[in-house]
Amino acid sequence: MNPVTKSSYVDGAFVSTVDASDLLDNRNPSNPDDLIERFARADQALTEQAIAAARRAQPGWARSNPQQRADALDFIGSEILARRDELAVLLAREEGKIVREALGEVERAGRSFKFYAQEALRAEGEKYPSVRQDVGIDVFTQPLGVIGIIAPWNFPIAIPAWKIAPALCFGNCVVFKPAELVPSSAWALAEIISRAGLPAGVFNLLIGPGRSVGDTLIRSPHVDGISFTGSEQTGRQIARLAAEGMKKVQLEMGGKNPLIVLDDADLEQAVEVALNGSFYSTGQRCTASSRVIVTEGIHDAFVARLAERTRALQVGDAQQPSTDIGPVVDARQLEQNLAYVASGVEQGARLVCGGERIDNPAGAFLFTPALFSEVTPDMRIYREEIFGPVLSVLKVRDYDEAFAAAEDTAFGLSAGIVTTSLRSAEHFKRNSSAGMVMVNLPTAGVDYHVPFGGNGASSLGSREQGTHARQFFTRVKTTYQLA
Repeated sequence: MNPVTKSSYVDGAFVSTVDASDLLDNRNPSNPDDLIERFARADQALTEQAIAAARRAQPGWARSNPQQRADALDFIGSEILARRDELAVLLAREEGKIVREALGEVERAGRSFKFYAQEALRAEGEKYPSVRQDVGIDVFTQPLGVIGIIAPWNFPIAIPAWKIAPALCFGNCVVFKPAELVPSSAWALAEIISRAGLPAGVFNLLIGPGRSVGDTLIRSPHVDGISFTGSEQTGRQIARLAAEGMKKVQLEMGGKNPLIVLDDADLEQAVEVALNGSFYSTGQRCTASSRVIVTEGIHDAFVARLAERTRALQVGDAQQPSTDIGPVVDARQLEQNLAYVASGVEQGARLVCGGERIDNPAGAFLFTPALFSEVTPDMRIYREEIFGPVLSVLKVRDYDEAFAAAEDTAFGLSAGIVTTSLRSAEHFKRNSSAGMVMVNLPTAGVDYHVPFGGNGASSLGSREQGTHARQFFTRVKTTYQLA
C-alpha cells in the first residue's frame, strides 16, 4: 500500500496541489525497501510564495505580544516532549540514529522550544546617559525580519528546533528548508507548529532540493538572513551569495575535531571518551572527534584497548535495542566512508579494525567503525572531514607536540583533552582555537542553553543557542531623545 503524499506548509496551510511527476521517497537506511513517506517537492514558485507570505506576516509578528510568542513556543515544546517516543522512532527510521540517541535528540528539541518560550519574556534593553546635557539614550533590539533556515540531515529535529525557536522568539518569520534525506521529522515538527496559534505566514516549511528552494531563499531580496548548517563548500557559496544581497548569515559548517590523550590520562576514561565522540551517532556529527592525538607513553595501550571496545560495538538496525551503531544515512555516504578507508590504507596508515561494509538481507547501509593508527598529518583521513565513523590516531611525544597537532587544521569547532593534569587542562581550555573545548568529555555532546559554534572554516556569524542567539536574529537600534 502506497503512503499518502505529504507536502510543504505555506501561508498557514499544507499545500493541497501535488505534482505527481516530482515526488520524494523517504526510505529507511536500515531497510531501503521500507518506504516511510512520500513528499511532493517544492519548486521555485512555491518558495517565492512562502517568502511573500512571510514578508506579509512579518510586521504583525514583530509587534506581537511577547506572551503570545512564549505561549506558542511552550505549546510546541510541550507536544514534542509528550510525543518523544513516537518522534524518536520516526527519527531513527529515517536517519539511522539508534532509538536511544534519537530520544535524546527529540528531548533536546523540545527543551529548546521551552527555553525560548521563557526567553521571549526576558526584559531587554539598555539606557545610557548622553555626553550631551538633557539627552537620553535607549538601546534595544528589533527582529531581523524574514529568516531562511537551511538544516542538515544528521540532526533532523534538534538543529531545526534550535534555529526555528529563537527566530520565532525574537519576532522573525521563518521559511524552513530541511534536508531531503530527512523530510519526515521536519514535517512532523511543522505539523506541531501549525497548531501552535501562529498567524498565517509566520512559519513556512518547504520540502525540496537546494537548487530550487535553497537557491531561491539565498538570492531573494525579501529574505533578511540565512541560518545554515551543512558542508563547508555549500556554506562558502551561501556566504558569497548572501554578501552580494547584503544578507546577514549564520553558518555552521565542518569540523575535524581533535581529542588529545595525555600519558597521565585514565586509560578507561580516555577510551570511552574517544569511542563516544568518534563513533556514536555513526560518526555523523560535526562535533565528532575524528582525530585522536595520543602521547607516546599511553599510545600502544590506548590503541589496543580502543580496538577491543570498537570491535565489540554492535552495528545494525537503528530500531533494535541491542544496536550500538546504526546504518550510515544512505548509499552515497557508505561509499564515501569506504573510499576514505581505502585512501588511508593506500597512504600507509594501519587499519587496526573495521572499515568494512556489512552485507545483510535488508540491504541496510551498515559500516563497521574504522580505527587507524600509524597515521601521519598529511594523510587525507587525518586532514579531511569524513562525516562517518573513521578515526585516525596520531602518535606524538608530549603535550606541546599534541597541542600543535590539534591546532594544525583550518577548522575550529570542537576540541577535547583527556588528562588528570589541571595545568594541561587549563592551558588547553584557554589557548585552543576551537569554539568549544571539552575536558575529560567527548567532543560531541553539548547543552541547549549555552552558545554553540566554532571558528575558522567551521563557523561564520553569531553563535547559535542560548541567550547568544539574539545576536543573529535581531538588529540593534540606538535612539536619542531630548529630555
